[in-house]
Amino acid sequence: MLNMDNPIHELIVLALIFLGIFILFIVISRIIVVRLKKIVKKTDSLIDDYIVKLFTSPVLLILFSILLMSFAPSFISRLPKLAFLKTLSSILLTLSIGWLLILVTRALSKYFQNKYNLKEEDNMHARSKVTKIRMFENIAIFLLVAIFIAIALMNIEGARTIGKSILASAGVIGILVGLAAQKSMGQILSGIQIALTQPVKINDFVNINGELGQIEEITLTYIVVKIWDDRRLVVPIDYFLNNPVENWTNKTSEIVGKIYFYVAYSLPLEPIRKKLSSILEGDPNWDGRVQRVQVTDCRELVKEVRISVSSSNISDNFALRLKVREEIIDFINSEYPNALGILQFESNKSISN
Repeated sequence: MLNMDNPIHELIVLALIFLGIFILFIVISRIIVVRLKKIVKKTDSLIDDYIVKLFTSPVLLILFSILLMSFAPSFISRLPKLAFLKTLSSILLTLSIGWLLILVTRALSKYFQNKYNLKEEDNMHARSKVTKIRMFENIAIFLLVAIFIAIALMNIEGARTIGKSILASAGVIGILVGLAAQKSMGQILSGIQIALTQPVKINDFVNINGELGQIEEITLTYIVVKIWDDRRLVVPIDYFLNNPVENWTNKTSEIVGKIYFYVAYSLPLEPIRKKLSSILEGDPNWDGRVQRVQVTDCRELVKEVRISVSSSNISDNFALRLKVREEIIDFINSEYPNALGILQFESNKSISN
């Protein structure tokens, strides 16, 4: 039998009570999670998934920290060597609350992002809002991490000065500005500027050093561009502020695509115009704004003919240009077989005014 007058025996009893209460917390948490998962299965919202996460690791860690903080004085009074438990419980509580707030921030971000549909045809407003939401989510998470790490450090005797310096009168923002000369901090400030000014947005089509791609992800320090062949171009975020970037969809998703042909001078253009009209008529990828056939240059043996067609977005325009190019080539070969002795095409695009 345990002798309750023995501090070690009392410590064992306390430890068993501590574990018993914590196991009870785990059981209750599991019951709540199981019920929440049944509710989540009935909805398509991503918010539900984050709510379930709140009742798993973060909340459980907070309960553990509070329980340890409550039992720490009793443990220490019976075994002074366990004095570190008080500091440990404070650090765990601080970090677990920070973790919880980060998950809440992400949940709120997902909630507001779900209000905007990036798949709709005219998604300029949606892309602008989602870009801002994602960027400010990253900023908020960065600040939360900095603040709660600083608070945690203040609970450690040797690191208390570091923690206080982070939370000094200048605050976290003052530290960021003070360190802006450093490249990493400069990247973060560039990310904030991108979020506010939005020279590029989520799903924008950009041309970077000859690489055409779509903005897939914007973080505080870099931007991921998805290239047409499924490669990813990771670009430092300050690149978009310090270098010219060709943005095809900055103000509108509408676009005019151009196809260039080099044909004999004897080729008449009126039949080409009529053929182009027949190709575009009823094609869902053509938005009805622009259809032009023009001679844009004269060379020694050939003339340069440019065909311009418009679409509501770049994907539709790409498909439309492929169709127009193929059918015009077939038409010229069929009706004017000698006109394509020299044929060369070049795909240039421009944003519609």
